[in-house]
Amino acid sequence: MTDPAWLEVTEGEAPLLVSIPHTGLDLGPYERRFVSPWLARKDADWHIEQLYDFAAGLGATVIRTTISRSVIDVNRDPSGASLYPGLATTELCPTITFDGEPLYRGETPNAGEIAERRGAYFDPYHAALRREIERLRSKHRRIALYDCHSIRSAIPRLFDGELPSYNLGTNGGASADPALIAAVRDDLAASGRSFVVDGRFKGGWITRRYGRPAEGVHALQMELACRAYLREPQSVDASNWPAPYDADYAAPTRGVIEKIFSTILAWIGHGS
Repeated sequence: MTDPAWLEVTEGEAPLLVSIPHTGLDLGPYERRFVSPWLARKDADWHIEQLYDFAAGLGATVIRTTISRSVIDVNRDPSGASLYPGLATTELCPTITFDGEPLYRGETPNAGEIAERRGAYFDPYHAALRREIERLRSKHRRIALYDCHSIRSAIPRLFDGELPSYNLGTNGGASADPALIAAVRDDLAASGRSFVVDGRFKGGWITRRYGRPAEGVHALQMELACRAYLREPQSVDASNWPAPYDADYAAPTRGVIEKIFSTILAWIGHGS
């Protein structure tokens, strides 16, 4: 089976699957309906694919979509149910930005269009995840799924104050073995930067759906505050966002992530 052009899958043999669901910038046939391309791309996980570009070299399998999350968010519950009941969030097919700005000039996606986008983009992404999980599990007794994300450090609509630099999500400890969570937590503590485990971001649909420790699949989500790897402005607009990727500036955070991947592979390897 050939994956669609917008779905990038790099197969590796190590027991590590890296998911990058929110770096896509392609607005597809919907671009003219958005208020502006910049607004529709504002909440992308900017440059995360560059920050993690070492993963394939470790033998990890990497799955990424180039479709914008404003078209469809492949890390949301496909039923439309909120992942964070009672808290502000965005939908499967977002109609507003993280800051609450309307994304569409006129009519927003109706149920039929949402189902169409799900079939075109959401379902193939998750079919690839399931396929690669099955392939890796056929080779290893247990594997890790690491879901990569980032978000601006301060978004009052979504959370109070400034987000910690590192936000590890484990679905309240249900998506991975406690020993693995503790090992990654130790790496975060050693970084010297602020971090939290299962804080505001406990893991999206990918972490919650596929994290099945009893079945040999241990899922972790990492939500980075953008300032951890970008020169993030205090207030963003079309003139200053996204900030350019600077490898030297990002190097300390990249080093922490490399250490986390080493920790994950070492822990997984004990039982593979």
